[in-house]
Amino acid sequence: MNLSKEFEELSETLKQQRGEIQVQIHLANIEAKQEWQKAEKLWDKFVDALVEVSDENKEASAELIHATKATGDELKEAYQHFSERLEK
Repeated sequence: MNLSKEFEELSETLKQQRGEIQVQIHLANIEAKQEWQKAEKLWDKFVDALVEVSDENKEASAELIHATKATGDELKEAYQHFSERLEK
């Protein structure tokens, strides 16, 4: 096999891999943005609930306190997931 043919084949293989990786990165970006939007909604929900729970003029129900903690825990997991993905 001559050198020109060898480089042509290598170039084609690399072009294909490059294209596939670009598609995967694009899809990963879309997925990450969607996950971030979900996390942002959780954040808004958590902040709103936290205002209610922290209002000293009102007595927060056990249900609201539990729901606020659950939302905070879910948000904590989401942020941990993002941190782990960004470290890779």
